Amino acid sequence: MSPRRCTVEHPFGTLKARMGHTHFLTRRLKNVRSEMALNVLAYNIKRVVALIGIRGLMRAIPA
Repeated sequence: MSPRRCTVEHPFGTLKARMGHTHFLTRRLKNVRSEMALNVLAYNIKRVVALIGIRGLMRAIPA
């Protein structure tokens, strides 16, 4: 249980805090999936920028 808490629950807790709510703003599974996908995308971009910076991100994206 301890390794699971460290690896899995931290990102979801961070994402929930980022959303500012404990519930989703949309209804129906398709819409909730889209909302969660956008939150995960925003979280991942923010992490990449924090780790390698904007210039590193732009170099990593093929033209």
